[in-house]
Amino acid sequence: MRRHELSDSEWSLISDVMPPARDTGRPATDHRQILNGLMWILRTGAPWRDLPEHYGPYQTVFHRFNAWRRDGTLDRILERLHLKLDREGRIDWDLWCIDGTNIRATRAAAGAAKKGIPKNPRITRWVAREAGLGPRSTWCVTAEPFPSASM
Repeated sequence: MRRHELSDSEWSLISDVMPPARDTGRPATDHRQILNGLMWILRTGAPWRDLPEHYGPYQTVFHRFNAWRRDGTLDRILERLHLKLDREGRIDWDLWCIDGTNIRATRAAAGAAKKGIPKNPRITRWVAREAGLGPRSTWCVTAEPFPSASM
């Protein structure tokens, strides 16, 4: 058994909650193998494409994850595990949460000015005038026209 895979006792807790296999079409990949691949993704935080090949194609694991999320299979698994922990007295329903992680945003995300941008208005006007974006008056016209390509 690999590090990120379910043990036999863990699998026996949830195996009867898994949806039944279809009788038609291509034989489905084993639910346990798919769930082990899903656990590998969740525990490592790796992208789906980096899923090791022994768990099957990453597309299959991804699609099965979405299907289980939509049809409530993952909710039933979580409920089953909650009940087991509750029977054993190992869960406090008032303190239980999924994740409390936060990520600090940059100053620019809150609307602060970015570092390194020149604030000198003379430079800004000069750059705008050279780019042809300045006002159309006589003081903005350069002394000599740009050399043409025909010369």
